Formats: sequence, C-alpha cells, structure tokens
Amino acid sequence: MNPVESRAWLALVATSQLLPTALDAQLQADSGISHFDYMILGSLNLAPERTMRMKELASAMNAAPPRLSKAVQRLEQRGYVERVPDSEDGRATNAVLTQAGRRAMILATPGHIETVRRGVLDRLSPEQLVALADALEPILAGLDPEQHFCD
Repeated sequence: MNPVESRAWLALVATSQLLPTALDAQLQADSGISHFDYMILGSLNLAPERTMRMKELASAMNAAPPRLSKAVQRLEQRGYVERVPDSEDGRATNAVLTQAGRRAMILATPGHIETVRRGVLDRLSPEQLVALADALEPILAGLDPEQHFCD
C-alpha cells in the first residue's frame, strides 16, 4: 500500500472497530440493550406489520441464525419481541415487535442519535459528509449486493 492507501485503510478499520463499541456502550448505559438489539428492533419496526421471518431478519442483520436467535430470545425475555409460527409456512418462525419493544426502541433513539452526531456527524463538514457517503457507498455495494443495509 502506498501512504494514502494505508492511511485510509487504517482509519476505516479503526473506525469500524471503535464505533460499534461506542454505540454499544451508550445504548447499554441508557437503555440496557446492545446496538445489535437496537438494530433488530429497528428492522422489525420498519417491517410490514412489524413482523419478519427469522431467516429474513438474520439476513437483514447479516447475522448467523444462532446469533440472531440468541438475541431475539433475550429481547423476547424482556417482552420486546415475540416469536410466532408463520401462518403461511408452518416450518418458519416470525419475529414480531411488541408495543413494549417499539417503546424501548423509541426511547433509546434520542440518545443513540446524539451519540452518532457527537461521534461522527458533528465532526464533519457538510461537504465531508457527502464525500464520506460517496466513498462508502461503493464499498457497501460490493460487500452487500442485496442491499440489506440500505433498505
């Protein structure tokens, strides 16, 4: 790598490792949920009827089914998610966001957004934000051709 490539790569790797830790710490402290849990709640909140098949949710979260199942089980124990058999396919299980889960996600959102602003958005000029999006979108398209993270 040349010096510019090395600088860009190291900054990307360090950010990709440090940012999830910061988001987790804030969400755990303020809401008692992990960033992964928050993303599950958010995905279900945006889904039709706030329901997704577990397999589709795992794919959307880029998570192995056992990891997703464990997280959903934790959320289920807190009353945030219910697992129900799929009415169209008895072999499939759906995850359904409960009112308590939606409330928990809504209450967690202001602190989460503040952390995102303080840690990332407010550190960049409007031009830098455009450049960041322009730089990351082609990378994301290569890593996530089904666009799970762009929906």
